[in-house]
Amino acid sequence: MITIYHNPRCSKSREALTLAEQFSNEKKLALEIVDYQKTPLTLAQLQDLHRTLGGPVRAMVRDNEPEYAALGLAQADDAGLLAALAAHPKLLQRLIVVYRKRAVIARPPQLLDQLFAI
Repeated sequence: MITIYHNPRCSKSREALTLAEQFSNEKKLALEIVDYQKTPLTLAQLQDLHRTLGGPVRAMVRDNEPEYAALGLAQADDAGLLAALAAHPKLLQRLIVVYRKRAVIARPPQLLDQLFAI
């Protein structure tokens, strides 16, 4: 099973979705596409996703969105960042792909090659 947290308005997200679809078709794997803007992740789901990604919570956050500055997130701790992601899904970095209990922020989409190589 492959899960992709997708924003259909983002060209990089669409590009990565195409790569994920090709891989899932080749390997005959289920592909779950989550439009996180329409179906926001809960705080618990975000915490779980962070554990799967590893690395800093801040890497999950789009710091170029107006909400980031408006909410004063530059100084926020991990709990504050995760709460902001839950309340403002637009802030979630795109795109994130989960496969075999590992995850990657696929920017650029070619990073999926590393994830799918396992």
